[in-house]
Amino acid sequence: MKAFRSMMQAAVLTVGVCAVSGVQAQGADVGLVNMLNGDVSFVSSGAAAAKVRPFMKVRQGDRFTLPAGSQVRVVYFQGGRQETWKGPAGFRAGSQSSETSSGSAPEVTTLPSSVPQKIAQVPELMQIAKLGRSGGVSVRGTTKAPKLSAEQLAELKTAKDTYGKLRAQSSADDITPELYLYSVLQDFLLYDDMKPVVEEMAKRQPGNTEVQELVAWVKSRTQ
Repeated sequence: MKAFRSMMQAAVLTVGVCAVSGVQAQGADVGLVNMLNGDVSFVSSGAAAAKVRPFMKVRQGDRFTLPAGSQVRVVYFQGGRQETWKGPAGFRAGSQSSETSSGSAPEVTTLPSSVPQKIAQVPELMQIAKLGRSGGVSVRGTTKAPKLSAEQLAELKTAKDTYGKLRAQSSADDITPELYLYSVLQDFLLYDDMKPVVEEMAKRQPGNTEVQELVAWVKSRTQ
Protein backbone atom coordinates (compact mmCIF):
# COMPACT_ATOMS: atom_id res chain seq x y z
CA MET A 1 0.00 0.00 0.00
CA LYS A 2 2.82 2.41 0.86
CA ALA A 3 4.49 1.62 -2.46
CA PHE A 4 1.30 2.32 -4.37
CA ARG A 5 0.72 5.57 -2.49
CA SER A 6 4.27 6.65 -3.35
CA MET A 7 3.62 5.79 -6.99
CA MET A 8 0.46 7.88 -7.02
CA GLN A 9 2.29 10.81 -5.44
CA ALA A 10 5.04 10.50 -8.04
CA ALA A 11 2.44 10.50 -10.80
CA VAL A 12 0.89 13.68 -9.43
CA LEU A 13 4.32 15.33 -9.20
CA THR A 14 5.15 14.34 -12.79
CA VAL A 15 1.88 15.75 -14.06
CA GLY A 16 2.48 18.95 -12.12
CA VAL A 17 5.94 19.37 -13.65
CA CYS A 18 4.50 18.82 -17.14
CA ALA A 19 1.82 21.42 -16.49
CA VAL A 20 4.38 23.98 -15.39
CA SER A 21 6.41 23.39 -18.56
CA GLY A 22 3.38 23.74 -20.84
CA VAL A 23 2.21 26.71 -22.90
CA GLN A 24 -0.21 27.87 -20.26
CA ALA A 25 2.46 28.03 -17.55
CA GLN A 26 3.10 31.76 -17.85
CA GLY A 27 2.29 32.73 -14.24
CA ALA A 28 0.78 31.50 -11.04
CA ASP A 29 -2.17 29.13 -10.98
CA VAL A 30 -5.04 31.04 -9.38
CA GLY A 31 -8.08 28.93 -10.18
CA LEU A 32 -9.76 26.11 -12.02
CA VAL A 33 -12.50 25.79 -14.62
CA ASN A 34 -14.99 23.44 -12.97
CA MET A 35 -17.88 23.84 -15.42
CA LEU A 36 -17.96 24.53 -19.16
CA ASN A 37 -20.78 24.77 -21.68
CA GLY A 38 -20.21 26.01 -25.21
CA ASP A 39 -17.22 27.23 -27.20
CA VAL A 40 -15.40 29.47 -24.71
CA SER A 41 -11.92 30.72 -25.59
CA PHE A 42 -9.06 32.24 -23.60
CA VAL A 43 -5.77 34.01 -24.19
CA SER A 44 -2.85 33.47 -21.82
CA SER A 45 0.17 35.76 -21.66
CA GLY A 46 2.36 35.38 -24.71
CA ALA A 47 0.19 32.68 -26.30
CA ALA A 48 -2.39 32.49 -29.06
CA ALA A 49 -6.09 32.17 -28.34
CA ALA A 50 -7.19 28.64 -27.43
CA LYS A 51 -10.34 26.82 -26.43
CA VAL A 52 -11.10 26.49 -22.74
CA ARG A 53 -10.93 22.88 -21.55
CA PRO A 54 -12.88 21.34 -18.68
CA PHE A 55 -10.89 21.31 -15.42
CA MET A 56 -7.99 23.33 -16.77
CA LYS A 57 -5.98 25.57 -14.46
CA VAL A 58 -6.50 29.32 -14.74
CA ARG A 59 -3.52 31.68 -14.65
CA GLN A 60 -3.57 35.23 -13.40
CA GLY A 61 -4.02 37.50 -16.40
CA ASP A 62 -5.82 34.96 -18.59
CA ARG A 63 -8.52 36.65 -20.68
CA PHE A 64 -11.73 34.75 -21.42
CA THR A 65 -14.31 35.33 -24.15
CA LEU A 66 -17.77 33.75 -23.98
CA PRO A 67 -20.09 33.79 -27.02
CA ALA A 68 -23.86 33.99 -26.56
CA GLY A 69 -25.32 30.86 -24.96
CA SER A 70 -22.05 29.66 -23.41
CA GLN A 71 -21.16 29.33 -19.73
CA VAL A 72 -18.00 28.86 -17.72
CA ARG A 73 -17.48 28.55 -13.98
CA VAL A 74 -14.16 29.41 -12.34
CA VAL A 75 -13.24 28.69 -8.73
CA TYR A 76 -10.37 30.70 -7.22
CA PHE A 77 -8.02 28.78 -4.94
CA GLN A 78 -7.34 31.73 -2.65
CA GLY A 79 -10.50 32.84 -0.91
CA GLY A 80 -12.76 30.20 -2.46
CA ARG A 81 -14.63 32.62 -4.73
CA GLN A 82 -16.63 30.77 -7.41
CA GLU A 83 -17.83 32.70 -10.44
CA THR A 84 -20.35 31.52 -13.04
CA TRP A 85 -20.15 33.53 -16.27
CA LYS A 86 -22.78 33.49 -19.00
CA GLY A 87 -22.14 34.70 -22.54
CA PRO A 88 -21.93 36.98 -24.26
CA ALA A 89 -19.29 38.17 -21.83
CA GLY A 90 -15.58 38.62 -21.30
CA PHE A 91 -13.35 38.74 -18.24
CA ARG A 92 -9.75 38.76 -17.06
CA ALA A 93 -8.59 36.47 -14.26
CA GLY A 94 -7.07 38.15 -11.23
CA SER A 95 -5.45 36.62 -8.16
CA GLN A 96 -8.69 36.03 -6.22
CA SER A 97 -11.45 37.30 -8.53
CA SER A 98 -12.10 38.28 -12.14
CA GLU A 99 -12.45 41.68 -13.79
CA THR A 100 -15.36 42.09 -16.20
CA SER A 101 -14.33 43.32 -19.65
CA SER A 102 -17.69 42.92 -21.40
CA GLY A 103 -21.21 41.68 -20.70
CA SER A 104 -22.81 41.10 -17.33
CA ALA A 105 -21.09 40.40 -14.02
CA PRO A 106 -20.92 36.76 -12.90
CA GLU A 107 -23.01 34.91 -10.35
CA VAL A 108 -20.80 34.56 -7.28
CA THR A 109 -20.71 32.06 -4.42
CA THR A 110 -18.03 31.37 -1.81
CA LEU A 111 -16.84 27.84 -1.12
CA PRO A 112 -15.89 26.57 2.37
CA SER A 113 -12.25 27.27 3.19
CA SER A 114 -11.22 23.59 3.00
CA VAL A 115 -12.54 23.08 -0.53
CA PRO A 116 -10.29 25.14 -2.88
CA GLN A 117 -7.10 23.30 -1.89
CA LYS A 118 -8.68 19.96 -2.80
CA ILE A 119 -10.25 21.33 -5.97
CA ALA A 120 -6.76 22.43 -7.05
CA GLN A 121 -5.77 18.73 -7.23
CA VAL A 122 -8.50 17.85 -9.75
CA PRO A 123 -6.43 18.20 -12.99
CA GLU A 124 -3.76 15.89 -11.56
CA LEU A 125 -6.40 13.38 -10.42
CA MET A 126 -7.94 13.44 -13.89
CA GLN A 127 -4.53 12.73 -15.39
CA ILE A 128 -3.93 9.86 -12.96
CA ALA A 129 -7.22 8.32 -14.07
CA LYS A 130 -6.23 8.60 -17.73
CA LEU A 131 -2.76 7.17 -17.09
CA GLY A 132 -4.27 4.38 -15.04
CA ARG A 133 -6.72 3.48 -17.81
CA SER A 134 -3.88 3.39 -20.35
CA GLY A 135 -1.67 1.27 -18.08
CA GLY A 136 0.58 4.12 -16.94
CA VAL A 137 -0.05 3.70 -13.20
CA SER A 138 -2.35 0.70 -13.13
CA VAL A 139 -1.56 -1.53 -10.16
CA ARG A 140 -4.21 -4.19 -9.73
CA GLY A 141 -4.48 -6.17 -6.55
CA THR A 142 -3.75 -3.25 -4.20
CA THR A 143 -7.29 -2.01 -3.64
CA LYS A 144 -7.78 -3.16 -0.05
CA ALA A 145 -8.90 -0.14 1.95
CA PRO A 146 -6.15 1.06 4.31
CA LYS A 147 -6.76 1.26 8.03
CA LEU A 148 -7.15 4.92 8.95
CA SER A 149 -5.91 6.52 12.14
CA ALA A 150 -8.26 8.33 14.50
CA GLU A 151 -7.01 11.64 13.10
CA GLN A 152 -7.63 10.51 9.53
CA LEU A 153 -11.12 9.27 10.42
CA ALA A 154 -11.89 12.66 11.94
CA GLU A 155 -10.61 14.40 8.81
CA LEU A 156 -12.77 12.14 6.65
CA LYS A 157 -15.87 12.86 8.75
CA THR A 158 -15.27 16.59 8.46
CA ALA A 159 -14.88 16.25 4.70
CA LYS A 160 -18.16 14.35 4.40
CA ASP A 161 -19.93 16.96 6.51
CA THR A 162 -18.50 19.69 4.29
CA TYR A 163 -19.63 17.77 1.22
CA GLY A 164 -23.19 17.57 2.56
CA LYS A 165 -23.34 21.32 3.16
CA LEU A 166 -21.77 22.08 -0.20
CA ARG A 167 -24.15 19.74 -2.01
CA ALA A 168 -27.15 21.42 -0.38
CA GLN A 169 -26.16 24.85 -1.70
CA SER A 170 -24.98 23.80 -5.18
CA SER A 171 -27.00 23.56 -8.37
CA ALA A 172 -28.07 20.17 -9.71
CA ASP A 173 -25.45 20.11 -12.49
CA ASP A 174 -22.59 21.40 -10.32
CA ILE A 175 -20.18 18.57 -9.45
CA THR A 176 -17.82 20.71 -7.37
CA PRO A 177 -19.02 18.98 -4.16
CA GLU A 178 -18.28 15.54 -5.63
CA LEU A 179 -14.89 16.62 -6.97
CA TYR A 180 -13.98 17.86 -3.50
CA LEU A 181 -14.99 14.62 -1.78
CA TYR A 182 -13.34 12.53 -4.51
CA SER A 183 -10.05 14.35 -3.89
CA VAL A 184 -10.22 13.67 -0.15
CA LEU A 185 -11.03 9.99 -0.69
CA GLN A 186 -8.17 9.69 -3.21
CA ASP A 187 -5.77 10.95 -0.56
CA PHE A 188 -6.73 7.91 1.53
CA LEU A 189 -7.03 5.50 -1.44
CA LEU A 190 -10.64 4.69 -0.45
CA TYR A 191 -11.77 3.41 -3.84
CA ASP A 192 -14.93 1.67 -2.62
CA ASP A 193 -16.06 4.97 -1.12
CA MET A 194 -15.14 6.79 -4.34
CA LYS A 195 -17.42 4.61 -6.45
CA PRO A 196 -20.76 6.21 -5.45
CA VAL A 197 -19.13 9.64 -5.69
CA VAL A 198 -18.10 9.22 -9.33
CA GLU A 199 -21.47 7.65 -10.11
CA GLU A 200 -23.12 10.77 -8.69
CA MET A 201 -20.89 12.93 -10.90
CA ALA A 202 -21.90 10.92 -13.97
CA LYS A 203 -25.57 11.25 -13.08
CA ARG A 204 -25.29 15.02 -12.76
CA GLN A 205 -23.14 15.48 -15.88
CA PRO A 206 -23.80 12.45 -18.11
CA GLY A 207 -22.05 13.94 -21.13
CA ASN A 208 -18.81 14.82 -19.35
CA THR A 209 -16.02 12.66 -20.83
CA GLU A 210 -13.58 13.55 -18.03
CA VAL A 211 -16.06 12.27 -15.46
CA GLN A 212 -16.41 9.05 -17.44
CA GLU A 213 -12.63 8.62 -17.17
CA LEU A 214 -12.94 8.84 -13.38
CA VAL A 215 -15.79 6.32 -13.38
CA ALA A 216 -13.73 3.86 -15.43
CA TRP A 217 -10.64 4.38 -13.25
CA VAL A 218 -12.48 3.75 -9.99
CA LYS A 219 -14.20 0.72 -11.52
CA SER A 220 -10.80 -0.72 -12.46
CA ARG A 221 -9.63 -0.26 -8.86
CA THR A 222 -12.67 -1.98 -7.32
CA GLN A 223 -13.00 -5.03 -9.57
